Amino acid sequence: MLFQPGSESPTTRPPPSSIRKTVVLWLLAGLLCAAPQAQAAPARPNFVIILADDMGFSDIGCYGGEIATPNIDRLAAGGLRFTQFYNTARCWPTRSCIMSGYYAQQIRMDPPSGRLPDWATLLPRRLATAGYRSYHSGKWHVTGAPKPVADGGFARSYWFEDWDRYFTPSKHYIDDLLAPKVGTDDNYYATTAFADRAIDFLQDHAANHSAQPFFLYLAFISPHFPLQVPPQDAARYRNAYREGWDSIRQRRFERMKNLGIINCGLAPAEPSLSPRYFQPEVLQTLGPGENPHAVAWEQLSAAQREFQATKMSLHAAMVTRMDIEIGRLVDQLRAMNAMDDTLILFLSDNGTDATIMVRGDGHDRNAEPGSRQSFLCLGPGWSTVGNTPFRRHKVWVHEGGISTPLVAHWPRGIPARGELRRGVGHVIDFVPTLLDLAGAERRVPEGAPPLPGISLVPEFERSGSLQHDCVFFHHEGNRALRKGDWKVVSAREDNDSWELYNLANDRCEQVNLATQQPAILQEMVELWLRRENEFRSQSAVSTAKSPP
Repeated sequence: MLFQPGSESPTTRPPPSSIRKTVVLWLLAGLLCAAPQAQAAPARPNFVIILADDMGFSDIGCYGGEIATPNIDRLAAGGLRFTQFYNTARCWPTRSCIMSGYYAQQIRMDPPSGRLPDWATLLPRRLATAGYRSYHSGKWHVTGAPKPVADGGFARSYWFEDWDRYFTPSKHYIDDLLAPKVGTDDNYYATTAFADRAIDFLQDHAANHSAQPFFLYLAFISPHFPLQVPPQDAARYRNAYREGWDSIRQRRFERMKNLGIINCGLAPAEPSLSPRYFQPEVLQTLGPGENPHAVAWEQLSAAQREFQATKMSLHAAMVTRMDIEIGRLVDQLRAMNAMDDTLILFLSDNGTDATIMVRGDGHDRNAEPGSRQSFLCLGPGWSTVGNTPFRRHKVWVHEGGISTPLVAHWPRGIPARGELRRGVGHVIDFVPTLLDLAGAERRVPEGAPPLPGISLVPEFERSGSLQHDCVFFHHEGNRALRKGDWKVVSAREDNDSWELYNLANDRCEQVNLATQQPAILQEMVELWLRRENEFRSQSAVSTAKSPP
C-alpha cells in the first residue's frame, strides 16, 4: 500500500500585482452573493467546453499571469479554479480524451493508428440520448473520427484544419463540407471566426431548438504557433516583455503563491534541454535573434532580447484576443438567458510549447512580426514562463507539459464563488461529468472497458472529493503515473530512467526520491506497466455494438 503524503494547503494572501485589485473585487463580490442566492441546479444544464491550444498553466490572470484575460477571470471569480487538473501533453490525445472519455491509448489515438474502436462512442452521440443538440467550432483533430458531424455526432460544425495560417486558411469546413479558401483581403482571423460561428450556432439554437439543452465545443488554436495576430492586437504588448523571461517568471511565481494556486518552489529553467523537433538549420531562416535554449536573459545579445520580447508580446496578444472572443460568447449566453443554466469549462490542451520551427507559407524576416508572412514560435525561454512554476513543456509529461488551468462556471449549479479545487483530475473526467449532469447513460457495450474517468460533480461541491485510483500518461516515449501524491515520470531525453516525486510538497519535481524509496518506485512503475499493457490490449478490441 502506497504512503499518501498530505495534500496541498492553500494560502490566502492577495496577489501583489496590477491584477490584485480586480481579482480581489471579483472574488469578494462572488463570495457576498454565493450561497444565499444559489438556486437548485437545473435538471439538464447546457454545456460549453472552451479549449485553448498550447496555453501555459500560468498565462491567464486568475492563475497568476500578467496577460489581460478579464473575461476568463470573471468566470473564475464566479466559479471555481482547479489547481491539480491534467491534460495529456499534446493536442490530439487530449481532444480524444475529452470527446471519448477514454485514455487516448485505449482508443488507438496515441499514437493515432486508424479509426476509433466501434465501442468508443463520442460525447455528442451520448448526450443525444438525453435530448442534447451539439455544436462544434474550431480545431477538431480526433484522428480516428475524421469528420465532426458524420463521425463525431455534432448537429453543426465549423471545422478548422489549417493550423499554420490564422489569416488565410485553405482547409476549413462547414458541416464537414470544404469551405472556400480565405483570401488576403477577407479580414479573417481564426480566433474571431471560431467565436463568430459558435455564436451563430447558439443564435440558431435559441431561435429554432430552444426546447433542447445544448453542448458547445469551442476549440481555439490560439496561442499555438505560428504567432500571428491582427496588428491592433499586436500593439497592445509591444513593450511589455523587454525586461525578460527571468523576472516575468519570478513575478508570476509570487502571484501564484499568493493566490493559493501552488505551494511548491520554482523549478529552475533547463537551458541544456533543446526543443524536441529542433533543427539547427531553421536558425538561418529566423535570423540571429532566435535562441533554442532557455538561458538566462542577461546572456542574450541585444538583438536576441528584442526578438524574444517581440515573440512573447505576440503570444500575450493572442491570449487576450481569445479572451475577448470568450467574452462575446458569454454575452450571447446572457442574451439567450442561458448563462445561469450553463456549465462552462475552460482549459488548455497541453502546456506551453518550446518548439522552434517554420512551416506553412514560411517566414519572411522583413515582414511585420505577427503578420501572415511571418512564422514564429514561442520557444523554450518563454515556454518556461508559460509553464511556471513547473518543469518542461508540451510533449513532456513532467508537470509543465500536463498541468492545465481549469475554470468551471455554472451559476445555478455551483454555489461557490472564486474558490479553489485541489482534487486531482484529468480530461477523461469530462465525459462522466457531463453524462452525470445530463442524466445520460454511462453504460458501454458488452466487452468494452468501463469509462476510466470520474464525475467532477462532487468536487464542484467540496474540494478534495475527486479521488482517482491513479492517473496515467504516455506520449512519444515520455511516461508518467500519479497515484495520490506520488508520481513516477521518465523522459526519452533522460535515457528513459524513472524518477519518483512526492507532489504534496514538490510539484516542481526537484527532489528525485527514486533511490530513497525503491519499494514505492517499483510499485508505481509496475502499475504503469500494467495500465500500459491493459490499454493497448483494449485498443485492439472492436465490436459492432454501440451503447444505448
